[in-house]
Amino acid sequence: MRKTLRGVLSLAVLIGTVSATGASAGAATAAEPVATRSGVSSGETSAKDIKDRILAIPGMSLIEEKPYTGYRYFVLEYTQPIDHKKPSKGTFQQRITLLHKDTSRPTVFYTSGYNVSTNPSRSEPTQIVDGNQVSLEYRFFTPSRPQPADWSKLDIWQAASDQHRVYTALKKIYSKKWLATGGSKGGMTATYFERFYPKDMDGVVAYVAPNDVVNNEDSAYDRFFAKVGTKECRDRLNGVQREALIRRKPLEKKFEAYANSNGLTFTTVGTLDKAYEAVVMDYIWAFWQYSMLADCEAIPADARRATDQQIWDSVDGISGFSAYSDQDLEQYTPYYYQAGTQLGSPDIKQPWLGNLSRYGYQPPRTFVPRSIPMKFQPSVMRDVDRWVKNNARQMMYVYGENDPWGAEPFHLGRGARDSYVYTVPGGNHGSKVSGLVDAEKAKATAAILRWAGVAPAAVEADPAQAKPLAKFDARLDKRDAEIERNRGTLRP
Repeated sequence: MRKTLRGVLSLAVLIGTVSATGASAGAATAAEPVATRSGVSSGETSAKDIKDRILAIPGMSLIEEKPYTGYRYFVLEYTQPIDHKKPSKGTFQQRITLLHKDTSRPTVFYTSGYNVSTNPSRSEPTQIVDGNQVSLEYRFFTPSRPQPADWSKLDIWQAASDQHRVYTALKKIYSKKWLATGGSKGGMTATYFERFYPKDMDGVVAYVAPNDVVNNEDSAYDRFFAKVGTKECRDRLNGVQREALIRRKPLEKKFEAYANSNGLTFTTVGTLDKAYEAVVMDYIWAFWQYSMLADCEAIPADARRATDQQIWDSVDGISGFSAYSDQDLEQYTPYYYQAGTQLGSPDIKQPWLGNLSRYGYQPPRTFVPRSIPMKFQPSVMRDVDRWVKNNARQMMYVYGENDPWGAEPFHLGRGARDSYVYTVPGGNHGSKVSGLVDAEKAKATAAILRWAGVAPAAVEADPAQAKPLAKFDARLDKRDAEIERNRGTLRP
């Protein structure tokens, strides 16, 4: 996370019945029991249509239903308290999608940590267990933003409490086992949910989740960039990045023309020069985050002899010159706010640049409007890290060998039980269980099936037999949308 709780765990979040149109919350009532990790049976035998059952949940409303063979797919809104500690102080509408297969199947709770896609898709665990999938838009990402926005209510405990309420509401319908999952910031989100509500989920599968425990100590990233890939590839990338700063004057003229023709402004960052350098400084990180070693063949081999256009094209194709414009930043204000208040962010040295950089890695404060106050809380990630080491139960982390975000991963301590950390050889920020070496892939798949309560007898007897229960679907199982959405920027 670009440079960017000890939260008090509530025993229960009690909130009054609210209308689907977003009326203010009423008096708190203890209406919905919290299910345990072992799962509970709803005991429901209703013949009502699944849509009617879902919309009977207080505060749930339908935006639209989209057809998909073999599933029902709903785009929904759910009324949430702005502050879970003071639910009577107002509400907002949070978007949810639900890929319904059957209430007799397990359910996967997916979060990207950003906006929710309103098109049907399956996370890898959903395909593995052949289950239902609930996807939640992270609070403060529009349109799931309270109005007016009190940014102090954007923290990892409040977001985990959003998930807890959604789970508690839907568990009555989807009574089988639940798994939490997500990639990158979504993997972080799944981890924080487990930290604050450890009795909700039956397992967690977190992909490429950064763990910035000490925000001002980032030497792990420097060590990573000193050895990642091959020397030839590193030299190519370093050369292009240097040339982009050496040729700042002519390339910034091109950048200014590009910005004018596309209506881009730079009020939040401050100047076009700062925005230009931020893009260039992201270049090497962005390459390893999204590309594979083989893609280095497309990088100019001799940057000093490359034309200005070749340097521009390489940086734009990997980092994206619009990344730090007001227009692109606006959507991601919630991320940069969290990076600068709780999550932390990397700051790497890049010694091959010498004194060419004017600003270094710019902190999250640079990318958030000054009207929004920010103060970093250093204890928050330390608390999560300590909890995972000592309390992880049925948690799995999957990282990519060549992904910069994996330089500071989650670790398991002596207190962890039935939990695992895997690394995909040569993998980038899109690494999945499917990319692991065969023995680890089978072991990880078997664990996911077991946690979901759907492991076939053959897999129980021999985990090496494990494979996804649902067939691959090219439309549903495409590469995660948030990986493509964040391409070209230093965001997890």
